[in-house]
Amino acid sequence: MMPMNQEFIQKLRFNEKGLIPAIAQDWLDGAILMMAWMNKESLEKTLITGEVHYWSRSREKLWHKGETSGHFQILKGIRFDCDSDVMLLSIEQVGSIACHTGARSCFFQEVEENIPDLEQNSTFNRPLSNTCSELFEVIKDRSSNPQKNSYTNSLLKDGDNKILKKIGEEGSEFVMACKDNDHESISNEAADLIFHIQVALKYHKVEWRDVLEVLAKRRQSKSNPK
Repeated sequence: MMPMNQEFIQKLRFNEKGLIPAIAQDWLDGAILMMAWMNKESLEKTLITGEVHYWSRSREKLWHKGETSGHFQILKGIRFDCDSDVMLLSIEQVGSIACHTGARSCFFQEVEENIPDLEQNSTFNRPLSNTCSELFEVIKDRSSNPQKNSYTNSLLKDGDNKILKKIGEEGSEFVMACKDNDHESISNEAADLIFHIQVALKYHKVEWRDVLEVLAKRRQSKSNPK
């Protein structure tokens, strides 16, 4: 349970209906999960319980996210914008599902029309910070739904020794690229190494989020020394 601190609430600019938009963001990989509305009551309830409560405009009552689905949102932090009229909630999404459709994020519908500058750089039409998490989901999908001629499937099929051998090879190539101070090669070899590490994680049934949580806890402990 988080300690309640209501001082910042006085700085927020609620609209004429007493509401403020709240964007939920994954606390580990930064993925935008959903947007809903809050009022003072739901915000105070969130601070008291540590679990996110929104205000349902259609039902006109408090909405405890996950109350029926079990997909609760654990509050990790709150920010608000320069105009104090939008909040950004850093949350841990229980079950990794935020959308009522069963999707991880409510923002899964992409605009398919040609957008200037994006057509030539289609690789970058989504946040790069999510790339590793998305890559791990692809690896998991390959494991569940094997595809012919898939390199990922061949690694998983050949097993631990093949995967670990590749990690050793890619690690050595990364070291050599660093010794040569070749920035392009360093980037390429680092990408190869991360991919093969993720395959090993999947093979050993370790989630990528588990790794991110370890990093987050280490960062938190260093920023808040006892």
